[in-house]
Amino acid sequence: MKKQIHNRKEMEVYRKHLRNHNTSAEAFLWNYLKGSKLDGRKFRRQHSINHYIVDFYCPSEKLIIELDGQVHFNSNAEEYDRKREKDLEELGFTIIRFENKMVFDFLPSVLKDIKDHFKKEP
Repeated sequence: MKKQIHNRKEMEVYRKHLRNHNTSAEAFLWNYLKGSKLDGRKFRRQHSINHYIVDFYCPSEKLIIELDGQVHFNSNAEEYDRKREKDLEELGFTIIRFENKMVFDFLPSVLKDIKDHFKKEP
């Protein structure tokens, strides 16, 4: 039997909490990702993979987008993020990160960078 790694039941309450309490940068970027607006790609927000919850996930591309605010800029958080990225990459996912400020100040560049990671035709 294949092990369930996506949206495990035990993560459901926390995923919903994060979706209902997203950051302003997440809410802003979601407006450009939801409804397959970006090159016809479907994105999910606050999607869990194993015991991690990622900000945005594109299943067709196995692409994870993470937005980093101030909480990520300390040595403990950076170490945790490195381990998390390594674990997810070992499962075959690609992770790209943006600082929250970039989403607001350089949105066209952020969207282009995301599209540049698409491998398949929609």
